[in-house]
Amino acid sequence: MRVFVTGATGFVGSAVVQELIAEGHQVLGLARSDAAAASLAAAGVHVHRGSLDDLESLRRGAAMSDGVIHTAFIHDFSKFKENCETDRRAIEALGAALAGSDRLLLITSGTGLLAPGRLATEADVPTSGATAIPRVASEEAATAVAARGARVSVVRFPPSVHGDGDHGFVPLLINLARERGVSAYVGDGQNRWPAVHRLDAAHLFRLALEKGSAGGGARYHGVAEEGVHFREIAGVIGRRRDVPVVSKTAEEAASHFGWFAHFAALDAPASSQRTRQLLGWQPQREGLIADLNRDSYFNLAGSRV
Repeated sequence: MRVFVTGATGFVGSAVVQELIAEGHQVLGLARSDAAAASLAAAGVHVHRGSLDDLESLRRGAAMSDGVIHTAFIHDFSKFKENCETDRRAIEALGAALAGSDRLLLITSGTGLLAPGRLATEADVPTSGATAIPRVASEEAATAVAARGARVSVVRFPPSVHGDGDHGFVPLLINLARERGVSAYVGDGQNRWPAVHRLDAAHLFRLALEKGSAGGGARYHGVAEEGVHFREIAGVIGRRRDVPVVSKTAEEAASHFGWFAHFAALDAPASSQRTRQLLGWQPQREGLIADLNRDSYFNLAGSRV
């Protein structure tokens, strides 16, 4: 297939590109800069210039393809709600180009949107409305474009998608421990983060594209580990950074973690049992703690935040 990939030079998207090419697919990658275009061309990817804000470029890319994998997202938490609405519009544009066809649109969401404190499954639907987490906009957009005749499915990923090149939550915690002189957790630290390696995540996207529900509408969970205790993550960071591992109350956490306090306290275990049954997906890579124990996560010269 000829697959249009947004976020094609990103942490997960670049792994998706290599996974697709290795299986004989052609990739059309969205590039918003000359550097991104050069990187994609060097990887054997057909370059499509545009951005998430350029909705016409998204429609053109989707129209030229047999399927779309949408991994791009603007990770600027100072404008989180605004960026979630940008994603909504991007999904609507991609869906409009595919409406009335059997070409699949795979969008990215998060398991952290689902009901906390219990094991979330693919059957769960995030809460909408004024009090909802803004990231729900992506799944709302998926529902809307499906109603207009697009074949769309959702791939949800956990708070930690880890591996070489990680620039997400775990590197943020590592840098925070360096800056504050302690590696902290909230309360007893027994809150759970599901996790997946980026290469397993990329494999899931390919399987969802090739073997996904004929009518779309599926929800898949890219979860290799159902829940890693946050205290265990903080413990590895403390040991490798050689700083104390300490508990913070909810009040103290707000000061220590800042905007990240919500995520540090998040208890959001998630299952991928249904996904594995539907697609035959079996994660093969190391788990979060084993991956986190590698030197590359603590190489200051290669800081990834």
